[in-house]
Amino acid sequence: MEQWLEIRERVLRKGVSKRQILRETGMHWKTLEKILEHPFPPSYQRNKPPVKSKIGPHLKLIRQILETDKSMPKKQRHTAKRIWERLQKEENFIGKYTIGEDAVREIQKTSQEVFMPLTQPPGQAQVDFGQAVVKMGGILRKIHFFVMCLPYSDAFFIKAYDRECTETFWDGHVRAFTFFGGVPKRITYDNSKIAISKLTGPRERDLTQGFCELLSHYLFKYHFCLIRRPNEKGVVEGLVKYARLNFMVPVPVVRDFDELNNHLLQMCREDLQRTLRGSDNKTKETLLLEESFSFYPLPFKPFDACRKQPGKVNSELLVRFDDNDYSAPMEYAFCDVTVKGYTDRVELVRFNDMIAVHERCWDKHKQIFAPLHYLPLLERKPHSLAFAPPFEKFDLPGCFDVLRRRQEHEMEQDGTKEYIRVLRLLETYRLADLTRAVEKALKVRAVTKDAIEQFLPSAQPWPQTSFTLAGRKHLRLVQISKTNINEYRNLMGGSGGAA
Repeated sequence: MEQWLEIRERVLRKGVSKRQILRETGMHWKTLEKILEHPFPPSYQRNKPPVKSKIGPHLKLIRQILETDKSMPKKQRHTAKRIWERLQKEENFIGKYTIGEDAVREIQKTSQEVFMPLTQPPGQAQVDFGQAVVKMGGILRKIHFFVMCLPYSDAFFIKAYDRECTETFWDGHVRAFTFFGGVPKRITYDNSKIAISKLTGPRERDLTQGFCELLSHYLFKYHFCLIRRPNEKGVVEGLVKYARLNFMVPVPVVRDFDELNNHLLQMCREDLQRTLRGSDNKTKETLLLEESFSFYPLPFKPFDACRKQPGKVNSELLVRFDDNDYSAPMEYAFCDVTVKGYTDRVELVRFNDMIAVHERCWDKHKQIFAPLHYLPLLERKPHSLAFAPPFEKFDLPGCFDVLRRRQEHEMEQDGTKEYIRVLRLLETYRLADLTRAVEKALKVRAVTKDAIEQFLPSAQPWPQTSFTLAGRKHLRLVQISKTNINEYRNLMGGSGGAA
């Protein structure tokens, strides 16, 4: 560039002849003419595409193959190697593999779909699920996370779950609406089986019962993407990737889902402080506040995000839900109940009374026991204590083992029955109170159930009562003489006149 500048300056400003420049530099006169014509070296441009003598006659077939592949399953589409093999067999192609590979790459690059930039009005949302790996409780496992975003303010909510199902789909909406402070007027979804039961047209869908229940409660409008058109909810698609790369790298090490979701919730709150590009330096939090005026208000009664199904308590006091069995109290054996499955718990309901609550198990073919449900049955079948699964993981303080050994030593065959009677006190008293009572009873060597109960706090204070003659007419004629204190002294051997 320096030589280019010097030559132009000498010829065009100082009047040096072109012949002089040609003698000094030895360049061709056409080169000098180009220097004087252009202020800087022009780039090379082709007048027409280069001729590809080997692959050129076959480009039409390659384009046809790639176009047909768009309607085929992704796992059954042509690779560059397979196209090259077909060209050799069907078209007698003699070129090397790299020539065919370059042609396929160039055609795919120039045939990608382009999109129209769109504005994002306030009050609209997009929903999707993503997957990630976390180390939970020391075990590396895959989790699913729900994402709802607001394209206008770019605010988003994320919550992790064990599985993508109806309950987590419901719970994600409830938590997201609470986080945003309102209900978006329109939400865009992909074609998940959780929301739709059947495709009836390009935009028409038959909705599932669960999705209809959610719609009926919040009354928002819904929109489903076309098949294989995730770009219609491109904002949330990008946020799924963003959340995975920024909130879950490195792999989170957590105790349980509560710790993981607290981390994700904190990330969502911190992200609201970011300034959104093209928003006149407004933070996401400010834009979310502006957008909130476009929301529907939250219903007064929150949505009960649980899956309900009928069940029956069997002979082992178990009710089946989601391929797992949950225990119920003995008095409800063989009764019909309603099972309510939340994301974190399972409730058993009889009429309007909740009879049992268990932590939700997301595994399969497991039995979840509450030992207290089996204590009345255990009293009737005391010899099953050593073999009953409900009591295998019944974690009690060490003083209970000492109590049982002492009872069995002192009472022989009745010792196990007496120990079970002590355990039944857990139906009335807290474990901490019963533990203190057992420890005190062991110190004074009083190991029966009745003795231990004396060391427990009274469950109900003794009611204060007063005697009345109302309704007792036969007692009104009874005369009660006034007590003479001297008669008591005589009984004690004292003198009637003593002071």
